[in-house]
Amino acid sequence: MAAAGADGFRALDEVSLVEYIKATPSLRAQLGEQLEGLAIKEVGDGNLNFVYIVAGPAGSFVIKQAIPYVRCIGTSWPLTKERAYFESLALKEHGRLCPNHVPQVYHFDQPLSLIAMRYLEPPHIILRKGLIAGIEYPLLAQHMSDYLMRTLFFTSLLYHSTFEHRHAVAEFCGNAELCRHTEQVVFSDPYKVAQYNRWTSPHLDHDVEAVRDDDILKIEVAELKSMFSERAQALIHGDLHTGSVMVTSDSTQVIDPEFAFYGPMGFDIGAFLGNLILAFFSQDGHADKDNDRMVYKRWILRMIEETWNLFHHKFVSLWNENFDGHGEAYLVGIYNKPELQLLVQKKYMTDLFHDALGFGAAKMIRNTSFKLI
Repeated sequence: MAAAGADGFRALDEVSLVEYIKATPSLRAQLGEQLEGLAIKEVGDGNLNFVYIVAGPAGSFVIKQAIPYVRCIGTSWPLTKERAYFESLALKEHGRLCPNHVPQVYHFDQPLSLIAMRYLEPPHIILRKGLIAGIEYPLLAQHMSDYLMRTLFFTSLLYHSTFEHRHAVAEFCGNAELCRHTEQVVFSDPYKVAQYNRWTSPHLDHDVEAVRDDDILKIEVAELKSMFSERAQALIHGDLHTGSVMVTSDSTQVIDPEFAFYGPMGFDIGAFLGNLILAFFSQDGHADKDNDRMVYKRWILRMIEETWNLFHHKFVSLWNENFDGHGEAYLVGIYNKPELQLLVQKKYMTDLFHDALGFGAAKMIRNTSFKLI
């Protein structure tokens, strides 16, 4: 076990976690106070954090600990461990708004940057792995559209007063380092020579040069970067790719919102849809003589279409239910004609779709030619 720093932080391991759990009442309670024979396994396969599954005779949970650097690179790329604080806030808020699709938080320890949450037991797997395996998830579009609709609408000015909204925005302003990380790897590095750029060379060399030489693209990406940095539209997940979703045939759970902040709604929608588009094109690499993956590719296209269409329908329906509520984006005393309300909604949803397409494209460029973390 590492020694504690001046701020009280220390990195835990399988051995020191046992003592930590024994000393933490909320975690003991999740295990039914049965602490003999605990099984602890480190399973973190992501880029940033350590993740442990803790299982006992009467209960289980996951512990996730942020460390002060990018795990897959090392100490040469420092990264604030305070991201765990914002992840816990986002999990709790999104979990309150959409409890069916966000794992419950049991415990948070700010000095140790540690979160304990529900263990999503098998057969839950990361959606990206399911897409590689060619597994269809019949409720995916229904569940993801519900998650996006509820988390985005209820944290926006369509539902908030301006006073409530400014207070909520301020609460997440401290996650600036993670936002800056996104600004670097999504909106900056792909368009220049950068230390951590990686691509399949020499096969994609021409495409990389084409991106760097495309002045129109650079202008569009600059607008997206400005929107990402300036528009506090809703509490977004901030990293909603297919590696941040766990699934079974009847369950969809959104995890890892450590990049959460108040930003443009289209960033979450575009990130998810863009990742599905990437999954569509990757299927050719998984095809074999027994399965050309064409049926599965059509299923992915259907999920893309259904996710947006269901989201659009649910979001507008929720808006209609709350049009005369306390949301202050469109005061009912001003927007008091049905035909005006329809015009407002049409423009809002058209703009949101446009934003999602732009952000989705930026995420695709970042993931196809410049992916490292």
